Amino acid sequence: MADLFDSVGGEAKGGGPRPLADRLRPAALDQVIGQEAVLGPDGPLGVMLASGSLGSLILWGPPGVGKTTIARLLADVTDLHFIQISAIFTGVTDLRKVFEAAKMRRQNGKGTLLFVDEIHRFNKAQQDGFLPHMEDGTILLVGATTENPSFELNAAVLSRAQVITLKRLEPADLERMAQRAERELDRALPLTGEGREALIEMADGDGRALLNLIEQVMAWRVDGKLDRDALATRLMRRAAQYDKSGDGHYNLISALHKSVRGSDPDAALYWFTRMLEGGEDPRFLARRLTRMAVEDIGLADPQANGICIDAWETYERLGSPEGELALAQAVVYLALAPKSNAGYVAYKAARAQAKQTGSSPPPKHILNAPTRLMKDEGYGSGYQYDHDAEDGFSGQNYFPDDVKRPVYYQPVERGFERELKKRVDFFAGLRAKRQG
Repeated sequence: MADLFDSVGGEAKGGGPRPLADRLRPAALDQVIGQEAVLGPDGPLGVMLASGSLGSLILWGPPGVGKTTIARLLADVTDLHFIQISAIFTGVTDLRKVFEAAKMRRQNGKGTLLFVDEIHRFNKAQQDGFLPHMEDGTILLVGATTENPSFELNAAVLSRAQVITLKRLEPADLERMAQRAERELDRALPLTGEGREALIEMADGDGRALLNLIEQVMAWRVDGKLDRDALATRLMRRAAQYDKSGDGHYNLISALHKSVRGSDPDAALYWFTRMLEGGEDPRFLARRLTRMAVEDIGLADPQANGICIDAWETYERLGSPEGELALAQAVVYLALAPKSNAGYVAYKAARAQAKQTGSSPPPKHILNAPTRLMKDEGYGSGYQYDHDAEDGFSGQNYFPDDVKRPVYYQPVERGFERELKKRVDFFAGLRAKRQG
């Protein structure tokens, strides 16, 4: 995948006009817009270059923020031969040729900066193939990825390369880029102030997308200036960056979950609709909402789980887009419901102890004795039938004899669990009295 300002200098292939992105490609690192925190004197790349100790890198960031541009300029600054490959189109044979050429180049006194676009698309064996050439200095690897390197790259590669996080371009960065484009084209965009804001919004943090949009706008023959509405009729908004199986998917569901947990219905609705706009399957969202109900609300509001199941069923009956409203209403309900993870915590604690004491038998007094042998062995001996006891509660021990009684479930003083806490305390007091 090409990146911002990534074309080779000069005219485009075939002798045609050069794209605006190519004409505006920075000639030096200090001309790169929006990544000052990384490239500045105190940034990680700035410090590396100042000390002359540039090592292998993984550039992680969304599309159109300058990953390829930075890699090219790093090669210029360090006087390394620049080679660019894409993991999508490069196989083992191609990699072998690249490494052999780099070895020959090194023997002649010239280093190689190998830029690998979409590096996360290489499989484990292909990624491992870089290691010996990184270690012996044959190549200085600069990989680019839009996916989280922690999940997509081998630990061995990550241990030999520093991850540099490039941020999404802010509106102010895109405005600077637009002004640079206007100077290059020697005329202003035919847009009102609101129209200009709309154009930047359409780019959605992607510098290359903005330059492509500007190129389209500048090609129009219009009288006067276009406002937001007029621009919207001529241009389509850039599709939101969202990969239903990638990092964006997990980031947004995390944002939705934490917004619900934080009792913020507005933020929860925002992330919910962001996922829908990105093409997320509403059934996945219905499932996750139900999980939020049992994990973060639990018995503080026993209706929450039913609300989610009803919303899920409503969606299945209505389909999209009408059924999505039922899920949205469930989002609001969950966000405003009293929160408690006491049941979730109790479940995890009980399961952990069950793993540790999985061979401990139940106490004999709560075992049935259908045979004489079992009766002779003491099965069922001493069992107290709770319905015959005072208050319908015997207070007997139901844990294994060799397991000290724990306390897993500790309800909070919120919602319905306030009532459950009274019951827990009531039975705990009776149990202590009966067993004492």
